[in-house]
Amino acid sequence: MVCLGLLAGCRNDSPPAAPLTRVNAVTTEIVDYTPSITLTGVIEARIKTDLSFRINGKISERIANVGDHVVKGQVLAKLDPDDQNQEVVSAKAGVASAEALVQQTSAAFTRQKDLLGRGNTTRRDYDQAEADLRSAQAQLNQAQSDLKLAEDQLSYTELRAEADGIITSQKAEVGQVVAQAQTIFVLARDGARDAVFNVHEWAMNNAVTDKDLAISLVSDPAVKTVGDVREIAPAFNTDTETVRVKVALRQTPDAMSLGTLVNGTAPMLTHKVVLLPWGALFEIAGKPAVWVIDPGSTTVSLKPITLSRYTRDRLVVGDGLGSGETVVSAGVQLLRPGQKVEIAK
Repeated sequence: MVCLGLLAGCRNDSPPAAPLTRVNAVTTEIVDYTPSITLTGVIEARIKTDLSFRINGKISERIANVGDHVVKGQVLAKLDPDDQNQEVVSAKAGVASAEALVQQTSAAFTRQKDLLGRGNTTRRDYDQAEADLRSAQAQLNQAQSDLKLAEDQLSYTELRAEADGIITSQKAEVGQVVAQAQTIFVLARDGARDAVFNVHEWAMNNAVTDKDLAISLVSDPAVKTVGDVREIAPAFNTDTETVRVKVALRQTPDAMSLGTLVNGTAPMLTHKVVLLPWGALFEIAGKPAVWVIDPGSTTVSLKPITLSRYTRDRLVVGDGLGSGETVVSAGVQLLRPGQKVEIAK
């Protein structure tokens, strides 16, 4: 009987309580957060000029190539000058003929003037000689003007650089017939340089663009300078949802040559946020959430949050949490709603 009683007593003992799940936790604090944004852009010339011939013609020679540095007045390409040379020859012949006519009529007028002074000619003949001289002089003036025009047209068969700079694009080749004002080369003028970025609409709405912008070389971040926003395109690119922004460089390091890639860093607007470690992130129906510990019962519950952004080592929570809440920062995959936990010290 004693044994049976002992056995019965053993069967009524409760099993030992399961140990509480130990978790790491952090206490939330609302702080001012001023992030920065870094975008990649390209160095471009402040002034770019389309170079074109001033007359129609067939390209007979191309002297410049893309990437060449040229100086003002340097010949870059030529048109076939045969027609223009013929015009110059014809115009010179016209000038020679007009000069001969002026000499002839000038001599005739001088003779009539002498005869009129001696009374040996009529006033009518004198006036006619004077009119002939004036007509010949007018013809000479016109012939000289025609020669100047023909010489100008001949000079237009040579395309010259309008300023010192670098050829960045070539639009035509030898043998091609081109029209007046058709672009042959694009010249990036020496001097001021811009860093050009395509910026997403969200970034434009949140970036602070009226302060110094840090510009650094992608291939060598130690090469850096400072810039100021010079121009913002008036419309967004609907295909990429970006806007083109030009940043004027205050100084241009030699390594920041045309076409090189650069990073531009700008501060963002300051927001009130809660910063959490990555280990705190969980989800509800595919949306971000965190486990919050009730301070009285030490049970956990899921709380949806809104993430403003991510960084390498933390989450930036824009909405959903206040100051003083206890959030599980590690071990979130082991939890279920209402579960009691023990916070690791």
